[in-house]
Amino acid sequence: MLYFRVLLIPDGEIVMKVLNKLALAGLLAMLALASVPSSANDGAQRVEEPSTAAMMADLAVARPVGLVITALGTATFLVGLPFTMAGGNVAESGEKLVVGPARETFNRCLGCKNAGWRGDYPETPR
Repeated sequence: MLYFRVLLIPDGEIVMKVLNKLALAGLLAMLALASVPSSANDGAQRVEEPSTAAMMADLAVARPVGLVITALGTATFLVGLPFTMAGGNVAESGEKLVVGPARETFNRCLGCKNAGWRGDYPETPR
């Protein structure tokens, strides 16, 4: 029984090391996202052409962070679901907590800043 207890409740030092690494990864992700200049949207849809460095940073940092945020948002949505049902704003909370982060994580070209398809793919004949 003691063996299982050790596996289920790891040593405090190991937990602190993991939390420090997660905090460092989150800090690096925030710094990377904060250093990207925002561009004004003039209403015209532009085709983004991300650099190699932007693609690498997106794959290594932004996508894993987005996946974690999507999972946390989904868990938060499920925990708060009884309260949002009582308040009548299930759709709004689902959009903000689940759909928005999932869209930013999965429906964005690698290295692009805006969610959605690039739109520069040629149409295939039918």
